[in-house]
Amino acid sequence: MPGGEVVGIALAARPRELPAPVERVRALAGRGLEGEYHFVADGDAEPGAAITLIAEEALDGLRADTGIDLTHAASRRNVLTRGIDLNALVGRRFRVGAVECRGIELCEPCLNLARMNDNFGVLRGLVHRGGLRADVLSDGEIALGDPIAPGDSATG
Repeated sequence: MPGGEVVGIALAARPRELPAPVERVRALAGRGLEGEYHFVADGDAEPGAAITLIAEEALDGLRADTGIDLTHAASRRNVLTRGIDLNALVGRRFRVGAVECRGIELCEPCLNLARMNDNFGVLRGLVHRGGLRADVLSDGEIALGDPIAPGDSATG
């Protein structure tokens, strides 16, 4: 499986707030991304809530298939990727820059996403391409342009 790259990073300090673009973010193992409302200061983040990713190709496909122009920030996913099949990372370890992650599950579109964008077409348009929910396994920084590389084996 070929690797990809980070082409966008966005964080929301509070729920329902439109995520703001940043050039880099610090990730902490088991806790998430500093500055993101899902970040857990003490203890561990809910499985799959530490970091979310969506492919630029999925947003392009949504636009081509439905005419809906959903921005990275409006997708409510933390990391915008290019050139990697995120669906293939479910159950696998992978690296985003220096940070090791584990894909937990697809980040399927939900009613909240449709309501926040005032467009229910995103539900059907992003099914099975809405991104990836993952855990952060190591501390490090993620920056624009960082490579995304799949791990060698599946994880339990």
